[in-house]
Amino acid sequence: MKLIRYTFIILVFLGIGGCKDFLDVNTPVNNPQSVNPQVLLGAGLIGTGFANGNELNRFASTIMQMHAGAGNSPQNYDIYITTSADFGNQWLGELYEGSLTEYQRLIETADGVGAKAYTGIAKIMKAYTFSLATDVWGDVPYSQALQGTTFINPRLDAQKDIYEGNSTLGIQSLFDLVKEGMADLDLPTTLTPGTDDVIYGGTIANWKRAGNTLMLKFATQISRVDPAFAKTQIDAVIAAGNNVISTNAQTMGVKFGSATGSQSPIYVYNYVSSFRTDLIVSTRYLTRLQTTLNNDPRLPLIVTRPNAVAPGVGTYVTIDNGFRGTLPTPSTTYSKWGPAVTGISGAGPIKLVSNAQRAFIMAEAVQRLGVVAPKTANQYFQEGITASMDEIGVLASDRTAYFAANPTIVNLQPGTEIDQIISQKYVALTGNGIEAWDDWRRTGFPTLLESQNAAGTDAKRPVRAVYVNQELQRNPNFVLVNSNVRMWWDID
Repeated sequence: MKLIRYTFIILVFLGIGGCKDFLDVNTPVNNPQSVNPQVLLGAGLIGTGFANGNELNRFASTIMQMHAGAGNSPQNYDIYITTSADFGNQWLGELYEGSLTEYQRLIETADGVGAKAYTGIAKIMKAYTFSLATDVWGDVPYSQALQGTTFINPRLDAQKDIYEGNSTLGIQSLFDLVKEGMADLDLPTTLTPGTDDVIYGGTIANWKRAGNTLMLKFATQISRVDPAFAKTQIDAVIAAGNNVISTNAQTMGVKFGSATGSQSPIYVYNYVSSFRTDLIVSTRYLTRLQTTLNNDPRLPLIVTRPNAVAPGVGTYVTIDNGFRGTLPTPSTTYSKWGPAVTGISGAGPIKLVSNAQRAFIMAEAVQRLGVVAPKTANQYFQEGITASMDEIGVLASDRTAYFAANPTIVNLQPGTEIDQIISQKYVALTGNGIEAWDDWRRTGFPTLLESQNAAGTDAKRPVRAVYVNQELQRNPNFVLVNSNVRMWWDID
């Protein structure tokens, strides 16, 4: 079955799609050969939003104990069961035949008409989306992907080469791809995005900030395995003016609609789809905010209490990870993500890179890499907490009172700095389980006990997704790699 990509994403998400005849990651799909840049940009951005917020996010947020599995696939994820039968729709429908193909076609189409604003955005987003793929699966088709029939069976490029480049093999680094995109944004353009840009509405200055912030994110991702290279990249961003995401309004988030059929995948799965009872907030997540963080004021904004007898009055209904007893009843009382995560009526945004995330990245860079920056690690740490609270609507008076009452929580303590930074970043990343999983794999924080009834490859939390059946069966360059094999950048 061959489906138009955007329709494919929607149908798969709602549980309607069941496509088994997948296409090669290099095979063009059934769209016209020439489409205007506005159509391609919108489809690409929505596709990346789905890739980040859909099934991969449910998997990651469950194994990272933000959610617990109450049914279907999330129940398997909760006890670490994942196989090559998982994520075929995500690999192709959302990534290789979805957003990545849109960005490649956008680059080619926009170049042909001198629309450099479009090529710049497409290259930045292509880099982000490939980083998503390699961070989930490891070595993936990259330099030989998206090239039609030129490479029928594209090689898998090493994750190191994807991040850092390999001139001998003709592999451009993700850093250089972002830099190339930002250079395009400085050139004259025949077309400038508007409403088709569902992230920044065509504000090119914000795309430049996003590009620089992605450089910080990529550098942080590889900073344990190659700290010198990572520091060089971060130093360069600072030396060039530190033009990064620095306000919540500049957060790199894909906006959705509030009408049925246009809502974000996080909202639809939790509140609209036939699978809406599959996920429930984890008791461990609840305990972290209630006990470890001493009644963090973000909790009632993030987690719902559907059984409340009055606003803010009522119990949270959660289960422990790996729980296999009788589920709470009725399911309508389940605690789920609230509007602080889903947006009002599901409008999102799906936050790919947030202002709070950037602040925590800088706190870690200063603390661990010795980066010389405009602020101290503690100042960036507090900036991250503040940005996270402000973004979801914590009252300034409540935030101030919380800071005053919890000095050891909101100030870095000697010997626990990285633990504190990543653990606070974990809360700020609620709704983006993939980024939280990335941080845990490369740092070991936040500290998470294994789920009850843990199974999977070795009864340990997966550190990668397994390559999908469609590629294992089709491309001889793929071999089965178990979910307990670490990434190149994961050295702990």
